[in-house]
Amino acid sequence: MTPLAAAPAAREAVPQVALQALDVLWFQVGGTVCNLACTHCFISCSPTNHTHELMSLGEVRRYLDEAAALGVREYYFTGGEPFLNPEMEAILDAALAVGPATVLTNGLLLDPRRCARLAALAGASPYSLDLRVSLDGWDAESNDPIRGAGTFARILEGVRNLHQAGLDPVITVTEVCREAATGQGKERFFALLRGLGIAKPRLKVLPVFQIGAEAERGGAYEGWQRLSAGDAPNGGWDHLQCSGCRMATDQGVWVCPILVNEPGGRMGETLADSLSSFPLSHPACWTCHVYGVSCKT
Repeated sequence: MTPLAAAPAAREAVPQVALQALDVLWFQVGGTVCNLACTHCFISCSPTNHTHELMSLGEVRRYLDEAAALGVREYYFTGGEPFLNPEMEAILDAALAVGPATVLTNGLLLDPRRCARLAALAGASPYSLDLRVSLDGWDAESNDPIRGAGTFARILEGVRNLHQAGLDPVITVTEVCREAATGQGKERFFALLRGLGIAKPRLKVLPVFQIGAEAERGGAYEGWQRLSAGDAPNGGWDHLQCSGCRMATDQGVWVCPILVNEPGGRMGETLADSLSSFPLSHPACWTCHVYGVSCKT
């Protein structure tokens, strides 16, 4: 897909997206601290990136209480690597008391004992617990240059441990793996997961966002990759995830999971501060619109 550049005059007005309903709340629970430094990470997470710190159980509880009053229906946990947070399982216990929860993880810390504890949390809750494990290739040759030497085998071990505990994850792949979105590419991932004994494999393919580490690896956005009011389908922006979600961090509330390193993405200290409309001025908003991105499972 190669959209045509619009004329400059058509790009002058910055459109605004209204929050239709706060259905989904994300938590940057792992901050920007990660045990990997993937070359395509749009928020440049690494072992030394402390732009955002780990969130405490107390911080998460305060947002969960506010979210319940605002009618939030689903909770997502990301980072950085969420399982670097020593309170992560207690945080999930608190979240699963009020709604379904999903964790985005690189899979390296999913040993059998942790997977058994996660399965116990899921079994004790009336709500679902989902794990999304990131992978960027169907073999070490395609994955490891992006995620680090030896990571392919370690990620598969985590996926295997989840499966044996009764928690089959969603494998999340970005289009840095160029054939991931093709029928043949998807089938290669499905075959890989079936080889681990997963009878009904699940796969989510996402485009890359040309910010953070990815801007250095693959190139930054071009000047024409911006939204204007005329781009809105049927005159509205309800198809964008920011019309129904917000992101809580240790430093307040951001508009979405993508812009947590962008100062302009911060909307306030509380969820109540973030209920207003938001300008779609960042080029990453263009990616969400053009590719129909949803970070939900």
